[in-house]
Amino acid sequence: MYLHELKIGDVLLKNNILLAPMAGITNLPFRLICEKFEPGLVYTEMVSSKGLFYHDEKTSQLLNMQDEKRPIAVQIFGNDIQAMSYAAKNISQIADIVDINMGCPAPKVVKNGDGSKLLLDLKLAGQIIDAVVKAATVPVTVKMRKGWDKDHIVAIELAKIAEQKGVRAITIHGRTRDEFYTGTADWEIIKKVKQVVNIPVIGNGDIKTKEDAKKMLEQTGCDGIMIGRASMGNPWLFREIKEYLQEKDMIRITKQEKLAMILEHISLQVKYLGESTGIKEMRKHMTYYLKNLPNAAVVRQKVNSIETQKELENCLIEYFVNLCI
Repeated sequence: MYLHELKIGDVLLKNNILLAPMAGITNLPFRLICEKFEPGLVYTEMVSSKGLFYHDEKTSQLLNMQDEKRPIAVQIFGNDIQAMSYAAKNISQIADIVDINMGCPAPKVVKNGDGSKLLLDLKLAGQIIDAVVKAATVPVTVKMRKGWDKDHIVAIELAKIAEQKGVRAITIHGRTRDEFYTGTADWEIIKKVKQVVNIPVIGNGDIKTKEDAKKMLEQTGCDGIMIGRASMGNPWLFREIKEYLQEKDMIRITKQEKLAMILEHISLQVKYLGESTGIKEMRKHMTYYLKNLPNAAVVRQKVNSIETQKELENCLIEYFVNLCI
């Protein structure tokens, strides 16, 4: 059975379909929207361990979990052992799982030696994992890429290190850092990691549809899957995947339901981020909500110049009313 409960340490997830951590995306409003469709676990945006160590206010704001369902995982990043240990200890007080980022390919992260740069220094990666596991009072997981580049494919070796250090689950994105999000994710590396460790392995990369989700589970034998960019503008994907894996009749989303979800997302953005910030940050989500709809480019252009909640809501209501005629 492809859809099932998943246990990570002592945390039991209702299902094995997870929402990936995405910088600038998986904030509180977006997680609340996705949680309506009951993924087994959601992750915060990645949180800087040094930001927490030095009590940075903006970093702390990323940890707002008000009104959320449980469980929630907080992903931390950094290469300083002391800061990562401090972050793990403190995050354990509010999160159900602490996840270590060893896969982010962003230049601003990598240039500081964080994220996927750790794939080039497995000794340091092991020391960080060891420190985080010892400091945390909740299960620790690691999210990694298959390697830095084609000459440094280290996922199998790092997975073994992580398990030996006490990590309770591993997520593998089937690309190297050099590939970023180009080309095709290598699902074979996920299968190979699954074969060499005894802890849950979660597959990530190129799961865009419900069919992709089933193929990933079939081809790799992984214990769960993680949905990232495909959930943007399509939080219904979590429900679709679960229905598909259970061979249930699919619930089709109407345009009216899509509008209602967008309006709720806008409301949550304003509630938790304030009108100015919330509306501006909503623009990137609108690109995905409107994707493949008629005259989407025209509407996006209008949306990108709107600064108030009321004006944005009126613009979208008018668009969807005409769309549904």
